[in-house]
Amino acid sequence: MTRTYQVAGIGNAIMDVLTHAGEDFLEMMDIEKGIMTLVDRDRAERLYAAMDGRTQVPGGSVANTMAGLGALGVQTAFMGRVHDDALGRHYADGMAEVNCDFVNPPVTVGELPTSRCMIFVSPDGERSMNTYLGISAELGPRDVPDEVAKGAEILFLEGYLFDKDKGKEAFLRAARLCHEAGGKPGIALSDPFCVDRHREDFRVLVRDDMAFVIGNEKEWLGLYETASLDDALAHAAKDCETVVCTRSGDPVILIRGGERVEVPVETVTPVDATGAGDQFAAGFLYALSTGRDLETCGRMGVMAAAEVISHMGPRPEADMRARFAEAGLA
Repeated sequence: MTRTYQVAGIGNAIMDVLTHAGEDFLEMMDIEKGIMTLVDRDRAERLYAAMDGRTQVPGGSVANTMAGLGALGVQTAFMGRVHDDALGRHYADGMAEVNCDFVNPPVTVGELPTSRCMIFVSPDGERSMNTYLGISAELGPRDVPDEVAKGAEILFLEGYLFDKDKGKEAFLRAARLCHEAGGKPGIALSDPFCVDRHREDFRVLVRDDMAFVIGNEKEWLGLYETASLDDALAHAAKDCETVVCTRSGDPVILIRGGERVEVPVETVTPVDATGAGDQFAAGFLYALSTGRDLETCGRMGVMAAAEVISHMGPRPEADMRARFAEAGLA
């Protein structure tokens, strides 16, 4: 069939709200540093009110990746759910501004507001995320247009969707439609705690449904419950066509078939680590969607991640296509 999109994504549509915060503030507000915590509506409103100098950007893990791909000129679409409120309309407009089709119109019924993630960035660049899921928790299979899932060469999904039954149904429906139409669905494992919650489901996905899987070292170790990363990746490589492991400051490992490459990371003093994994995925998927070799997939991912942690916010500010060309990767 004729492909409509090079890459389509499905995930939580969450407005990212960012501010700088010191250790004392985190302690005072009882914010656990360096992880993502789900919060209720009252807690979300208290944290939002306490944020000075807020920066608001349409986000969510897969949405950030789609925005990075859109900036690279890739034909992209994002499936997500927002309310027809000020934040929801801003979200939809913001995705369009980065050349990504937001294929679900804002919902006019229901009481849940548009989701938001309050991100407090410490002086060391570490991010402490407090997420109110709001209406994105109601994302379901009816939010997956057939023509989008079937028309994508590559479909990118986030593990967080498995936290809600309807999200899981939407995830599986999108993956099935893409796979049946000859596309390549893949997943980001999202978070070590997410892996712990859904280990058995994720193992089945890696084995039966995904053409590629991206995870960090802790996520792969948790998925296969082993102390050896080599053992975990060997298991994954038997189950999945393409396996990617990011390792903070250590080289990224990429495995496809009998090929294994390691790509060194760029040494950058982080200003804000928000979006590092999301933009690694954008660089990786840009290379994958344009037929590059495995090493180039890793190098583009590493470069995109290095750029985004050099400034506030989860999306690139530099022209990454120009940077790829300067590095001899164009």
